[in-house]
Amino acid sequence: MPNDLLIIEQQLGRPPRGLLNIEVRCPWGYPAVIRVAPLLDNAEPFPTLFWLTCPIVREQLSRLEERGVIKTLEDEIARDPELQRLYREDHRRYAHERFSLLSTHEKKLLEDRGWLEALRDRGIAGIADFRTVKCLHAHYAHHLARGSVLGRWLEERFQFAWCPKDKIRCAPSADKLSPDR
Repeated sequence: MPNDLLIIEQQLGRPPRGLLNIEVRCPWGYPAVIRVAPLLDNAEPFPTLFWLTCPIVREQLSRLEERGVIKTLEDEIARDPELQRLYREDHRRYAHERFSLLSTHEKKLLEDRGWLEALRDRGIAGIADFRTVKCLHAHYAHHLARGSVLGRWLEERFQFAWCPKDKIRCAPSADKLSPDR
């Protein structure tokens, strides 16, 4: 779709950092999840591989966080050994994919700076303690892109909605897409 970068900038309110590609589009064809480089141009490690750009879904997840759903989810993880196992697997898959995107040179740079283990071993959104949940947005972006146990848990309990067809929030206005921009 033309103008994807402008749409993503509009969604985020800033240019995306380290954009690799669009992983998921909403039903109307607009970017919903992007994949981001694990090492940004300034050699800063960036542990969040999948970034949720859809403003509607982000708002719904923010409301859930405000309602304390992260604590509920952490309690559920603590009680359920199978959920713990699947959650750890999701973190490991995520870390493996993120680490596989690094070149040999980038790995050496990270090792020299003492950051290699962080990108190799930390999970979704850079979390170190796999018993906790850092951010529903990061987990749900991962779920939309690759599938995950926490994303399924969220979908089973909450109904997420995309924009209605007659009120697509990401539809660009003509002035935002002008060639002069």
